[in-house]
Amino acid sequence: MQFEVFTLLPEVFPSYLETSIIKRARERGLIDVNVHNIRDYTHDKHHTTDDTPYGGGGGMVMKPEPVFEAVETVLGMKPPFDYSLEEHSASAQGEAPLSPPEPESNIPIILLTPQGRVFNQTIAQELSQHPRIALICGRYEGIDERIREHLVTDEISIGDFVLTGGELPALILIDAIARLLPDVLGDPTGAEDDSHAMGLLEYPHYTRPPEFRGWKAPDVLLSGDHGKIEKWRREQALERTFRKRPDMLEKVELSKEDKKFLEKIRNS
Repeated sequence: MQFEVFTLLPEVFPSYLETSIIKRARERGLIDVNVHNIRDYTHDKHHTTDDTPYGGGGGMVMKPEPVFEAVETVLGMKPPFDYSLEEHSASAQGEAPLSPPEPESNIPIILLTPQGRVFNQTIAQELSQHPRIALICGRYEGIDERIREHLVTDEISIGDFVLTGGELPALILIDAIARLLPDVLGDPTGAEDDSHAMGLLEYPHYTRPPEFRGWKAPDVLLSGDHGKIEKWRREQALERTFRKRPDMLEKVELSKEDKKFLEKIRNS
């Protein structure tokens, strides 16, 4: 899978992309992360990517020209001529103005913004089905609205709060999506048991030593009885979700045994 990241701060990315699971996935050719500096697509000596907002107000706004040019060039969408000149010429001759080509529908062009749909495991799974994704990292007060209206195909937020830019959200998407791809995790079924992946919070984990400061690991995990272990883990996931995120239980498919166990917890 290929990630195309468009940012004003490319130096943010290497340290995280060169560690742990993401590093190994890149080395094995399972994912490819290309970080593009939007400033490289400016044409003035100061590499200007922002300007003051029309109508006044605080902060600066990301200009449309370098963002459009960066995305169109990398994704092979770059127009072969200057649309502004063509539109002017068509207008002068009484013809309908030309419009830029629509982005390729099979490549999501995602703007990381607090105004987007809130990212979750379902969206990560949805995006993992695409072979290529473009991520645009906003900065400053915001982006020129024409980027949102005529270039972006999706908007994603990582929560109801505001950050100084879209770089951290972009890394979060890359990490969450990459771990769902085949062979990225050491355990082929590792992502299936993660919190939210199965609609519940994940069950608790224990490792050696079997006893630490008088606190023992559950006997069932040391029993070697895989049937009992799976039953315990399911019940622990149900109880943990009930205690911490009861709202999730409204969306997950529950068996008769699940419902019976939850009713027992409610009545205890």
